[in-house]
Formats: sequence, structure tokens, C-alpha cells
Amino acid sequence: MLAIKNLNVQVLNQEILKNFNLNIQDGEIHALMGPNGVGKSTVCKAIMKSPEYEITNGTITFQDQQINHLNTDEISKLGIYYISQNPTTIEGVSNAEMLRMAMNARREEQLNIFEFNKKCNEICEKINLPKSFLHRAINDGMSGGEKKKNELLHLWMLEPKLILLDELDSGLDIDALKIVSASIMEYYQEKKPSILIITHHNQILEEIKPDWVHILKNGHIIKSGDKSLAHEIEKNGFKDYL
Repeated sequence: MLAIKNLNVQVLNQEILKNFNLNIQDGEIHALMGPNGVGKSTVCKAIMKSPEYEITNGTITFQDQQINHLNTDEISKLGIYYISQNPTTIEGVSNAEMLRMAMNARREEQLNIFEFNKKCNEICEKINLPKSFLHRAINDGMSGGEKKKNELLHLWMLEPKLILLDELDSGLDIDALKIVSASIMEYYQEKKPSILIITHHNQILEEIKPDWVHILKNGHIIKSGDKSLAHEIEKNGFKDYL
């Protein structure tokens, strides 16, 4: 699904990732852990080609296609979906407008408006989101929990193959985290995407259980293991890896 090989990334001429390697197979869930400031979120930003994150070496391959040269829009169309710590607010553009444009951009024929509306309503019911959110500006005036649930609407509508969760627990209380995580796991059971979780807490990994856990230090992975590695970090912290 995703292969990152010998990746170097810099931001404002400061190198953040150094010889970073990661392979995610179809349907696998991976967690990338480490204390603040070690470059975990940089991995997601590099995959999505955020403009201030410059790839200076290495390759990112998605489903056997190298995507280094693609822009964010082109990468998204391939089926990669990114939920950031603080989802972007877009005033003046409703969720329904954005979703209709995004879905049409992935199709040869335009969506049937009645089928689109039916799917929107079904997804709102599935994730317990008021249908009024369809006509609200994207994330505008929403609380942290509402933003994450709004992102779930986009997730279910766009049906990505790879999901990047960048500190999903940021801004969520324990109940909201359970609700959001349960919806993501329901999507996982139905669609079997691959998932990359960026976190420095074990809590989210109790809800979205990874196949692999990796620890990041000095811009590259220094240790990998199964879920027990996250429990070890929860018990002892990152002091053994600093």
C-alpha cells in the first residue's frame, strides 16, 4: 500500500526526517510514536506534499506508483485521506459543496445529485451527525469534537484506501475519542483500508489497535514491534529512547 524509502525532509532548511523508511501493507494498521518534536507529523505532511515540507532525498510509493512529484490534490485523488491535529477551516464553502466537487473530480461521469444526497444523509445517520452539518461551512465555528466528526463525514463519503491520523486524540475528551475511533474502526471493518496513526499516547491505540508500532528518534525509526511496545512506552515513557 505505502512504501517510504530513505526519505529526507527539511522545513525552513532544517532537516527533520533523515533516512526514514516505512512499509505498510494492504489492510495494516501502523502507529508511529515518539515525544513531541521528533518529526512524527512531518511524515504525514511529506506524504501529502505540504508545500513547506521539502523532500530532499528518497521516495514515497503508493500502490506501486511513486508520488513524490504529485501535488496534494493529485495525491488525495489516489485515495489518501489525512485527518490533521486541527482540521482546516474553510469559510464560505459547505461540506456538501466540497464533497460533491471532490467526488466528481474522482469520476469520469458526474454524480447523480439524488444519489449524492441519499449517501450524505445515510452517512450522517451512521455517524450520528446532524444533517444540518452538510450545509455548514467546513469546520467553521465548530468545536474540536465537531471538527473530528465532520472529518468522519468526509472519510465515509470519499472512501479512501489509506488513512493518516495525525494525533487524532488532540482536542477530544475520552468519550469523543471513543466515538470517533469506533467510527474509524467500523470503516476499517467495512473497507479494509491501511491506517497510519501518529501519536505520543497509548490511549488511542486501545481504540484503534495497531499491527505494528514504531518509535521515531532523530528523524528515523529506531525500534518496531507489536502492540506490546506501546504498552511498554505507556509504562516507562520514552526515556529509554531519548
